[in-house]
Amino acid sequence: MKPCTVIDLRSDTITQPTDGMRQAMAKAQVGDDVFGDDPTVNALQDRVADIFNKQAALFVPSGTMANQISIRAHTQPGDEIICHRNSHVYIYEAGAPAAISGCSMALLDGERGIFNAEDVCQARRADDQHFPRSSLVVVENTNNRGGGSIWPLHHIAAIQHTAAELDLRMHLDGARIMNACVATGTSPAQYAQHFDSLSLCFSKGLGAPVGSAIAGSRQFIAKAHRIRKMLGGAMRQAGILAAAANYALEHNIARLADDHRNAAMLAQLLRSCPQLSVIEPETNLLYFDVDPDWGTAEKLQTAVQNVGLLFLAVGKQRIRAVTHLHITENDVDRAAKITIKALA
Repeated sequence: MKPCTVIDLRSDTITQPTDGMRQAMAKAQVGDDVFGDDPTVNALQDRVADIFNKQAALFVPSGTMANQISIRAHTQPGDEIICHRNSHVYIYEAGAPAAISGCSMALLDGERGIFNAEDVCQARRADDQHFPRSSLVVVENTNNRGGGSIWPLHHIAAIQHTAAELDLRMHLDGARIMNACVATGTSPAQYAQHFDSLSLCFSKGLGAPVGSAIAGSRQFIAKAHRIRKMLGGAMRQAGILAAAANYALEHNIARLADDHRNAAMLAQLLRSCPQLSVIEPETNLLYFDVDPDWGTAEKLQTAVQNVGLLFLAVGKQRIRAVTHLHITENDVDRAAKITIKALA
């Protein structure tokens, strides 16, 4: 199903429900989820908990809310969160760790958004009244600004070992964790075992219109449930949305491999352009830089937009293109030809 003839590579969030997903939404049994009696929401939460081998899960409206509920549940005002400097929780969530949880951020470096255990050890504050209390490590897998980069499992395990020694909790921003699972053959539970909590987004590559989930221990989810209410994230007949998420988990995980292949194909085609420096995609996110002698990323974005191609300028020279379930091999070929022609 393709919603229009424009090739939209701005994000995998632009996907629209397929006919099968719409039918599942229309037939969903619903109740009042605030009272806990929406059967479709309850089934989704049980399913997510089972997939990640956690005790419980909670359906929430967005990925940002999922991450910020988790941060609030793990921290106290005045605490410090350790994460990479290009992390979604730091760059794209409107300063919420400070505004909602009263936390500062210890920002780490590392190639393509990936830091290591020694970095965590160095960032953890000494137990001194002058310093904020280090309390939480956030890992984003896959890492958006790292070009959809995948965290190696042994790398995460090493960080978890260090975090345990330093009395730090671990949260996984797993908005695109299923992309990492499909690309590596690693199960969701294998990743999740190293984290006290995790988030999963349904409205990116999985193709649902709305929603994310949080998973963790029963005690953690009980606390998260209360914070969801506090933030206005409790919904009533939410089973209509949960049905789309359930459909996505059943039908749209394995097909993420198609998105990965299409991103790799687009990267290969664009490498023929001397005006572009292409970063090798690991999943469905492709980043490339425009030669300043040609112009800016915004100039190229405008040039291709006028002929039916949309992608996103994310810096003066850098562009992001994201493949998703509405993008075919023919679209990729056409997108490359439009870009090459614009550069010429």
